[in-house]
Amino acid sequence: MNTQALIKELKFKAVKSSGAGGQHVNKVSTKVELVFDLQNSSEFTKEEKELLLQKLKNKLTKENSLLLSCDESRSQHKNKELVIQRFLKLIENSLKVPKKRKATKPSKSSIEKRIDKKKKQAYKKAFRRKPEL
Repeated sequence: MNTQALIKELKFKAVKSSGAGGQHVNKVSTKVELVFDLQNSSEFTKEEKELLLQKLKNKLTKENSLLLSCDESRSQHKNKELVIQRFLKLIENSLKVPKKRKATKPSKSSIEKRIDKKKKQAYKKAFRRKPEL
């Protein structure tokens, strides 16, 4: 994955941030919105695009665009860096293919230990009861 070419495909928009902040928040556009058009990206193969579409289906718009925003910092540049880092981490994690699970069964000794422990526990609880007269 070529991160520099991927970053060039991103579109950014600066928006006025919401929330507390006094006069500063009303006059400065510090919130950064990142838009990535997954369908028209030239950086991914068809298989990678399908995997990303599947993994990110809850985060994509109807046009298969990924929208991320950041308004943590009061600096527009810092918010842009943060949203790019978040985007790259999200794409990297989404492209990972999970390992196939190998079915295993417990060993004989572990089964015997479990049953033995259950019997001891039952025996212990049986002695806690009031004796029958």
